[in-house]
Amino acid sequence: MKKKIGIVFIALVGILWSAPVQAQKFGYVDTKYILKNIPDYDQAQTQLNDLSAKWQKEIEEKYGEIDRMYEAYKMERILLTDQMKEAREKEILRKETEAKELQQKRFGPQGDLFNKRLELIKPIQDQIYNAIQGLAERGNYAVIFDRSSELRMLYADPKYDLSDRILDELGYGY
Repeated sequence: MKKKIGIVFIALVGILWSAPVQAQKFGYVDTKYILKNIPDYDQAQTQLNDLSAKWQKEIEEKYGEIDRMYEAYKMERILLTDQMKEAREKEILRKETEAKELQQKRFGPQGDLFNKRLELIKPIQDQIYNAIQGLAERGNYAVIFDRSSELRMLYADPKYDLSDRILDELGYGY
């Protein structure tokens, strides 16, 4: 990630250095601050947290059932025939596989939580991006940085903070 930021920074410096010498406008936004002030984002985050907790409980219940089955099997094992032992072991393994598949389905890289996050959060992020892009074009800003990203800002003058203007543009201003 740092390599990408470094490459972007070097490219940006190269572009700005080769551009005709004129005053460039810069600004920055704090997307964490912007998101914190959008009620729809809080609602979406709450909904995601609730779904995540519900799905986690569902998975934990499945693993609890597997543990109970295994404990019962260990206690009854000496009384079971080889055929019955094999059947029980297969059943426990089948349940384990089901639990792992459910976990992957809910929390995997393309799982339900990922898709729900795309459904709920991405439209809000797109609105913010479009507002920033519109402000940059109208205000002739050469660059707008995101203060909350991995790009480190050691100092930022508050007069160049455009976050409240973005919130106003989105209709969440004060």
